[in-house]
Amino acid sequence: MTQWQKSSFSGGGDGDECVELAYGEHSLLIRESDDPARILQAGRVELAALLRQLKRNPS
Repeated sequence: MTQWQKSSFSGGGDGDECVELAYGEHSLLIRESDDPARILQAGRVELAALLRQLKRNPS
């Protein structure tokens, strides 16, 4: 079973507005709690690129 961890940047409480992370077999798994069936798989290089893009264009 996948062990999801809520991002420390997400709001407090048990609301549906948070990002969750988990380790996959060969990648990091990322999902939003309001759509848990949609999962993004990212390796180290892809995750670094995603984080750079999010920092440049926060919304």
